[in-house]
Amino acid sequence: MVQSIEELVAIGEALGNPVRVKILKMLCEKEWYVYELAKELGISRQLLYLHLKKLEKAGLVESELRLEPGDPRAKKYYRAKQFRIVLDNEVIKNLVEG
Repeated sequence: MVQSIEELVAIGEALGNPVRVKILKMLCEKEWYVYELAKELGISRQLLYLHLKKLEKAGLVESELRLEPGDPRAKKYYRAKQFRIVLDNEVIKNLVEG
């Protein structure tokens, strides 16, 4: 449950962009390697990383670096975290400032 004003703002910013909502939807369906996700969305990896950073800051996604057999480079995979956003008058009244 959202507990602070900053947390609510971070979630609002993360979900305030249609591309980020699409990314989150895709990550809820399965985990993605950054290169494949950027290719599927038709955007650069640099732009994708900016979107993913906002989603991570909001606590909606997480990443993991993995080494795969035969590949000397680590690959970064993203997946959606389990979350539930409840927002009503009581939640707003009880938000903590600071």
